[in-house]
Amino acid sequence: MKNIKTLTRSDIADAITNEFQVTRSEALDFIEEVLGEISRTLSTGESVKITGFGTFSLQEKQRRMGRNPRTNEPAIIEARKTVSFKSSQVFKNKVNGVL
Repeated sequence: MKNIKTLTRSDIADAITNEFQVTRSEALDFIEEVLGEISRTLSTGESVKITGFGTFSLQEKQRRMGRNPRTNEPAIIEARKTVSFKSSQVFKNKVNGVL
């Protein structure tokens, strides 16, 4: 099994603080603003493309029949919206060590 590292807002704030000589509070405010803008844009139905990283987009899931995994009884799964992410080729290359 691979090691899994959870990247937290705190980790990102530490990296920003070290790289750009800003306060931790300023770094956290910056992170919240970026994530808030992504959320606000997605909530309007628009996609968010971050060049060199990837695209976040909203997907509409239709109402459908499913099963309760505990009881195996049929159950309706209501329609909902989900967020999907498609990584850019640049990001894929970085992850795979391709220059």
